[in-house]
Amino acid sequence: MAGPGLWAILRGLRTPSLDPWRHLDEPAAADEPGALRVSFLGVSTMLLTDGDTTILTDGFFTRPGLLRVKAGKVAPHRDTVESALRRFEVGKVDALFVVHSHFDHALDAPLVAELTGARLLGSESTRNIARGYGFPDSRVDVVVPGEPIEVGRFTLTPLPAVHSPGDLAPGRIEQPLAPGAKALDYRTGDCYALHIRHDDRAILIQASANMLAGNFDARGAETVYLGIGVLGKQDPEFREAYWRQFVLGTGARRVVPIHWDNFTVGLDRPLVPFPSFFDDFTVTMEFLTRRAAADGIEVAMPVLGRRTDPFRARSG
Repeated sequence: MAGPGLWAILRGLRTPSLDPWRHLDEPAAADEPGALRVSFLGVSTMLLTDGDTTILTDGFFTRPGLLRVKAGKVAPHRDTVESALRRFEVGKVDALFVVHSHFDHALDAPLVAELTGARLLGSESTRNIARGYGFPDSRVDVVVPGEPIEVGRFTLTPLPAVHSPGDLAPGRIEQPLAPGAKALDYRTGDCYALHIRHDDRAILIQASANMLAGNFDARGAETVYLGIGVLGKQDPEFREAYWRQFVLGTGARRVVPIHWDNFTVGLDRPLVPFPSFFDDFTVTMEFLTRRAAADGIEVAMPVLGRRTDPFRARSG
């Protein structure tokens, strides 16, 4: 007969269900000339386009399995990446912004930039990943926090951020990092939130569930794409502070959770949260929906590959 310790382990290996949150799914938006459309492509890979200019964050599609991540070496898988680009109708990309340099953000970035013609934007660590891949320095821009980057009708402003608690690969990548390195060789580098203005409206992509007290330029944003990875493992005070900084602090009216999916599961299978041993997705969602209801803010769950209007309420 299993003891309490074994039952705890088994409970921790269970994958939380998305079913309780299906009613929050973002609706698809019809194409409209010149209008901004945003698609969630897993983790914090976000596709933004107005039909003339296209921005991509991270561009992570290979999603190597857990055993390879733990024991082997990771590298971009060209066929998988090309298949994802076709599936999500990603053609020419003007700028690819990497929020930090862990493998679940930066592994595929140079390959995706090569295939889409994008300029690669990010930290010096991201540039060393690009150099290891053989991507030309002339198409890499190391960003400066607070300095805006104009791309078509978009203004991209990287803002200083910090990785969520429990960073397994802290530090910087100091030398070119070739494909086939270990997952933990993909060190964080500099970490960013990305403020995006399109014409006179704005959104914020905050991929990592953590805060820099007194060091975040709380610019306005109508919708915040809010990283929630490991947020369920933090204490209630941490979650409250995170909400205050990135939701109330930006004046957002909508919150779209990102970086909640198990990135060791390929995109040929449905997205699922991490098992409860690694995070507590249910605790996080209960917190977000309760806090949002109290503050009159909408929570909208992203649907993989669905093109959405970031400024339209789900019931609108």
